[in-house]
Formats: sequence, C-alpha cells, structure tokens
Amino acid sequence: MHCEIPPRSGVAFRLAKGHRLRVIDPQGEQVSDLLAFNAHDTAEVISSGRTLDYASKLFLSTGDLLYSNRSNVMLRIVEDTVGRHDFLLTPCSKDTFRIIYGDSDPHRGCFGNLAEALEPYGIGEDQIPTAFNVFMNVVVAGDGTLTVEPPLSRAGDHVLFAAEQDLIIALTACSALQSNNGAFKPIHYQIEDRET
Repeated sequence: MHCEIPPRSGVAFRLAKGHRLRVIDPQGEQVSDLLAFNAHDTAEVISSGRTLDYASKLFLSTGDLLYSNRSNVMLRIVEDTVGRHDFLLTPCSKDTFRIIYGDSDPHRGCFGNLAEALEPYGIGEDQIPTAFNVFMNVVVAGDGTLTVEPPLSRAGDHVLFAAEQDLIIALTACSALQSNNGAFKPIHYQIEDRET
C-alpha cells in the first residue's frame, strides 16, 4: 500500500531493522528530503559528511551505504531507478526562501515540515542535519559552483532503502520550486517486509 505525502509537507515514522522503505516519485521531477535517526538514541543521525567520506563519491546509488554521525550504517540503497540524488544541500527553510528567493512571507519549507513531523519523537530543530535529497539533481561545476537542475526522475521512479538498524525516518515532498522544476507534487512511499 502506498502512502502519500502531499505537496510541500512531511511525515515521520518508525522503520524497523531489516524492513525496507520505497520512496516513489509518482509524477516525476519531485524531490523528497530523507532523514534517519537511531530509534533508540536520537543523538545518532544520518550524516552527509561521513557517508560521502566513506563512499569517496558525491552521487550515491544502488549498493551504497548511508552512515550516521557515529559511523554506523543506517540505510542501504537496494534499488535505484534514477541514480542522481543530492547529499550536499540542507533542507529548504524560511531562511532559504528569504535569502535565495527574496520572499517576504516565506513558506516554512522542508526544514519546518521535518521539524513538525519529528516533534512527537522528541527531536528538535537543532538536531536536523543535511538530508539525503532523494531525486534532487545538483550539478557541481569544475570550479566548485553548485547548480540545482530539474530532477532526472520520471513518473514511477523509486529508490528502495533497507534499514540496517531501528530507525525514525522523516520524509518530505520538497517545497522549493527550483529543486522541483517549478512545480509542487506529492511523494509516495511504502514500508515493505524484511528481505527474504
């Protein structure tokens, strides 16, 4: 059964060790911010820096591991029909829209949506790290310039993750126009049984 995250919103839920999470782009060109916390100790959280360091590459796909700030594997990418995601840029926020877009009445963005979804788990704003931005397409030029390009995902594309520990997961349907090629769409996800 698919669960839907409406445009510009977010959810959080538990994912048991060994279970799998399928994140689906039902319409195409829509980013989803993904966070993971150790369900038994939320001070342990997904780490962009550790993951990119150990992978020795910027773009992660099938077979790659997502590490925590304590160098433990949190998630493993089992399947990936896109192959281009971002682990560089922080979740969009009111400040993102104010500073980058010049909005005078900015949306709370993925950061605000993640904070609201994680609050029932006792996780505060200051614990929110850089997310694994599923389907986001950031191009890194030779001089180090970052450019956010339209996602490469098409309708029905997905990434399947396997949980390597008991986790609290937070997911969004991203709120930034630039990240989603100028439109806001839903994200689907499903939790699947343990691998056989």
